Formats: sequence, C-alpha cells, structure tokens
Amino acid sequence: MISQTRETEMSHPLLETEDLTVRFGGHVAVDAVTCAFDAGELTAIVGPNGAGKTTYFNLISGQIAASAGRVRLEGQEILGLSVAERCRRGIGRAFQLTNLFPDLSVLENVRLVIQAHYHNGLGLFSMADHHRDLIDRAEAVLERVRLADLAGQTVSELSHGNQRKLEVALLIALDPKVYMFDEPTAGMSVDEAPVVLDLIAELKADTDRTILLVEHKMDVIRTLADRIIVLHNGALAADGAPAEVMASDVVQEAYMGRELEDV
Repeated sequence: MISQTRETEMSHPLLETEDLTVRFGGHVAVDAVTCAFDAGELTAIVGPNGAGKTTYFNLISGQIAASAGRVRLEGQEILGLSVAERCRRGIGRAFQLTNLFPDLSVLENVRLVIQAHYHNGLGLFSMADHHRDLIDRAEAVLERVRLADLAGQTVSELSHGNQRKLEVALLIALDPKVYMFDEPTAGMSVDEAPVVLDLIAELKADTDRTILLVEHKMDVIRTLADRIIVLHNGALAADGAPAEVMASDVVQEAYMGRELEDV
C-alpha cells in the first residue's frame, strides 16, 4: 500500500506557478498566472506579441525576479533560487546554454556540459582524451541530434540551424525534468526546422518530463502540443486541449489573429 505521504508527493504536478506576477514600474507584464504542468505533457504557450510569453518563461527559469507568486518544481518552491540552481534541479532552457564556449568544438561543448552536470570532480578544461566516458556520452548525444558529423567543428562556425540543434543537444546533456523551448525553429530554413521538431517530438515521448514551448507557428503547435495556454496582456486567457482552444472564436480573433485563421 502506498503511504499517505508518498501518495501526496505523487500527486504534485511536475511544475506549477501560482499567482506568478511581475511588474516593471506601472506595467504588469505577467499578471497572477496560475498553471500546473504534468509529466509527459507538451504545453504550447501562445498569444500576440507583448502578451508576456517570454517573460513568463524568464520567471520560471529565473532570468528575472517575480514581484509576487510562487514557482514549484515537484512540489518544492524554487522561486528564490538562482538560474544555475534551478537548472541543477531540473529546469532546462535552451538559450541559457548557447555559446558556452564558442571557440571550442561541438563535441567539447557537449562534453563540458555533461561533465559539469554530473559533478565528477574533473576540471572543466581537463584533456578530453583522458575522459573516454564523457566523450562517449557526448558522442551519443550528438548522434541523437544529427550533429555527429560536425563534432570537430568550432561552434562559432556552425550555421544558425545547427546552432539550434546544438541547443537541443546541450539540453539533452543536462537531462532536465522540464524542457523549455522559446521559438525553437525561429530563423531556421525549411530543411532545417523539421530536424529540431522531430527531436522535440522524441523528447515528448519521455513521460517523466514536461515540455513548455513558446511558438507562433500554428502548424507546429497543432502537430506537437497536448495542451495550449494563451496569454494576453500578461494574464491567462485560455487553457485547454489544442482543438478546443484553436476553435475558440475569441482566441482566434483577439489573440491569434489571421495566423490561426490561415491554418
């Protein structure tokens, strides 16, 4: 029989925000947003420009301090923690990790993230040849994101599309509980974007994790999302299954405009 304490622990959402708010002077950028995100769920966060989507991301990952509210990971309050500590506990956001070492190779970037994450006591710039296990793990991650053939290339020389794939690689290397993607295909070519979307779909198959996705492309959202939340003027305007939210007249007209109508 599961103990009452254990049953309570299991009932927690993986991630939740409660009345999360931030004010910049007299402007309320995120207005008392309460949302819970379960493991095995991909939630798309949508809304017009200036709706508060990226600011909401920044509050969860710690880039900006909240004016009020709470953020919990597995039932534990994390609002007062630094970006680095939230990352260590399982909040993974792509842009936090880009260009860690732009003058090093693709392989070394992934190897260093793995090394730092597992706290194995090795110096960050220890000779890679001495750490076969780290290299093997890094090579496996690069194979997964289709960058194995570019392992020796300097990061600063990568195309934009391959840099976005490397962001996903670095997130995978961190093994987070929460994956946060802010317009992951922005600026990518028609040929490059499907690779990143396929990677996100693969990550979604892990039912122990949750994925938050800020995205403007409705075809991407329709393909990947289990749920859509809509922000408008910093407040939560809609929350539900994709078909339900996308079919809502008020959401189409007030929040998504012609972009949704076109789909």
